[in-house]
Amino acid sequence: VNGLRAVLKKGFEDIFATFDADVFALQETKLQAGQVDLDLPGYHDYWSYAQKKGYSGTAV
Repeated sequence: VNGLRAVLKKGFEDIFATFDADVFALQETKLQAGQVDLDLPGYHDYWSYAQKKGYSGTAV
């Protein structure tokens, strides 16, 4: 996604609701712990945060 914070500002949660996905994965989230509070009802989330600010990171 090349930066999840930017995508969240563009209506990501509304778009995500239309997917009706069983599993959803993101790469290049470019986040560190505590930077976003993403609550997607009905889903559990697992994050691998970037070690260096502004780099990499994944979420399932």
